[in-house]
Amino acid sequence: MVFFSESWRPDSFYDRLAANAAAGAHALVLLDIKVKEPDLDLLAREGRLRYEPPRFMAASLCAAQMLETEGRRGEGVCAGERLAVAVARMGADDQLIKCGTLAELSEYDMGPPLHSVILVGRRCNEVEREMIRGHAIDVETFDKAWAAGGYGKHGS
Repeated sequence: MVFFSESWRPDSFYDRLAANAAAGAHALVLLDIKVKEPDLDLLAREGRLRYEPPRFMAASLCAAQMLETEGRRGEGVCAGERLAVAVARMGADDQLIKCGTLAELSEYDMGPPLHSVILVGRRCNEVEREMIRGHAIDVETFDKAWAAGGYGKHGS
């Protein structure tokens, strides 16, 4: 998932997520990082090369961009009630795993980078369900989304 800008809001990721959703599969979304990006305005204005400060996309921004794209595409692939898992700093002592709807994750602060997001596939099995439910932002919301979303089925 790339950072959206004022003039560039690509939605090509949506097609890949739609293909995974049709198969009932999970989809791992790796989030954009901007490191050593030149300041193009300064370069054009003064001819000097200076780099922007590093930026790392947060899981909440990824979820928000997915929701925005859903608003344009409208196929239900990134609907607000779709379950996803956000992970931060995997493998570190302060790693964090949270599961919730895309709407919940769009407002949840996962702390410092690096983050990734997994869109939960509907073919999720009971073992996976119990594991991610244990990381739910809100168990009641999770249970409602699970039941309404047709998770645990072998179709899409």
